[in-house]
Amino acid sequence: MVNEDLASLVARVVSETPAFDMHTHLYAPEMGSLLLCGADAALNFHYLVSESFRVHHMPYRKFWALSKAQRAEVVWNALFRDTSPVSEAASGVIEMARAMGCDTDRLTLTALRETLSDVPTAEYISRIMNLANVTHIVMTNDPFDDQETAFWQAMDTMDKRFLASLRIDRLMNQYSTVAPVLAGKGYDVDPSLSGRSIAELRRFLEDCADAVHPVYVAFSAADDLTYPEETGPRGRILREVVLPFCRERGIPLSLMIGARRRVNPALHDAGDSVVQADVRPVESLCADYPDNRFLVSMLARENQHALVVAARKFHNLMPFGCWWFVNTDTLVEEITRMRLELLGPTFVAQHSDARVLEHLIYKWQRARRVLTRVLVDKYQSLQDSGWPVTEEVVRRDVERLFSGNFKQFVGWA
Repeated sequence: MVNEDLASLVARVVSETPAFDMHTHLYAPEMGSLLLCGADAALNFHYLVSESFRVHHMPYRKFWALSKAQRAEVVWNALFRDTSPVSEAASGVIEMARAMGCDTDRLTLTALRETLSDVPTAEYISRIMNLANVTHIVMTNDPFDDQETAFWQAMDTMDKRFLASLRIDRLMNQYSTVAPVLAGKGYDVDPSLSGRSIAELRRFLEDCADAVHPVYVAFSAADDLTYPEETGPRGRILREVVLPFCRERGIPLSLMIGARRRVNPALHDAGDSVVQADVRPVESLCADYPDNRFLVSMLARENQHALVVAARKFHNLMPFGCWWFVNTDTLVEEITRMRLELLGPTFVAQHSDARVLEHLIYKWQRARRVLTRVLVDKYQSLQDSGWPVTEEVVRRDVERLFSGNFKQFVGWA
């Protein structure tokens, strides 16, 4: 029988404790149109776009030929008029609309557009972050995106609540494609990694880091990540460029493993899928590079247990969040319970992965509800065993899960 006082205490503390959102696809407001917000942006979110095709069956080319506003109307009609918005992403729109003051009894697309601003003013950003109770947002910064890097020289003057991470997917997974790009920017590299290529790739990362001051470096992989990787350029770049760079800079490498890209290219960003991967490369990296730190999130449900067991063996491995297809209430609860049972409160509980500013609201509201349910059960078991659970104890643990573990692991002050 759950103690009502304990349940109320945990719910209050979880609600009051600020979160540090350590992985998003949001951008500082000074980066202009890169920061997405508003109803049309929310409805063009690729989770919803993919779901909508199961209802409207519109030919892909016809859908993508529509304007952003027209696509939003198609998605709205499919998921909020012709069916009930019970999916994770669709019900999230209802949740953020309600938090922003909409009458969800009679919610219309017009009302949603009137309530959610498509202009991210400083005041609007603060309002969203306050509703989500988020203090800082970590961006995903791609050094090969010219639209984004055009803003990098002014990074030091941008909103301090937005922090950078250096996303190097294209360097790691498409090196033959980006080598000519780097050469065009003045780096003496070639596709075979001969000559000065390794030293020049280090210089490239140093230049990027000097510009954006990343809290971590990241790249994603499917089930093809191996270590040691003897064929192809990725293994050498990892060993001779990325790991030494991260170690000397004192920042972690974040690995996001299990996304199978472009299963259905006609869906654009919504066309990626999931694949079960091997955890052994992560274990080997942690063992061979004890002075490097690794933030790791895996996309397949089947990988979660092995990842947590690996974290028990390597203190330089930090599991974080529940990503993409495992970011549903059911799976977040399952994964969080498992992590607490095997690691205690020594992991990063969640990140939003938000692509639209207002996503922060429902992503973090849901994360808080799930964590409350799990912690109430765990603390009740402790109390039943005679262990004292005080407000101070609860606040300490929740602060670690929402921000403290991450800040300590990346060395952020």
